[in-house]
Amino acid sequence: MKLTVSTFLSVDGVMQGPGGPDEDRSGGFERGGWLAPLFDDEVGQFMDAMFGRVGAFLLGRRTYDIFAAYWPKVDDPDDPIATQLNALPKYVASTTLTDPSWANTTVLTGDVAAAVRELKDRPGEELQVHGSATLVRFLLANDLVDELNLITFPVIVGQGMRLFAEQGPDTELELAANRTTPQGVAIQTYRTAGRPRYGTVGD
Repeated sequence: MKLTVSTFLSVDGVMQGPGGPDEDRSGGFERGGWLAPLFDDEVGQFMDAMFGRVGAFLLGRRTYDIFAAYWPKVDDPDDPIATQLNALPKYVASTTLTDPSWANTTVLTGDVAAAVRELKDRPGEELQVHGSATLVRFLLANDLVDELNLITFPVIVGQGMRLFAEQGPDTELELAANRTTPQGVAIQTYRTAGRPRYGTVGD
């Protein structure tokens, strides 16, 4: 399976609590729900298509807890996101989760990088990571990410967890797809392409 990372971002790189004021208040975050006024039909169509390609999910503990508190309660058979999340395998990288109640959940402990490589070797279209900033940083550091879907909303949040740390691995990206929705949401798909090249402009 191809490992893809998809995340909602503000222009200043914040990914925390996009969906609602109480979604994730960790670290004293007080500005949740920043994507709600800007989420349009085109973003929804992109999300539906993306969930149509998923073979399994890989999540960090915090994102898993947020999802597990909401999606099992959504039983609409016509909701493609709920259907896939509730039915398909979910793998959680965690050292503290021991007894997950959400069906089809497996906890990854020990050598997580090796476990993820084994998952990627399995048949299927995409192993999808949603949110999960700490996990994404780990996956990038271990060269496990094949593709990034960055869905950037036209807002500066000004506080909260960013997707990328101040210091981390350097990665070259190739733009695979790019569009802007009527509300000004930029949807960009990048493929990872090894380490960047450095030089001087004009040389």
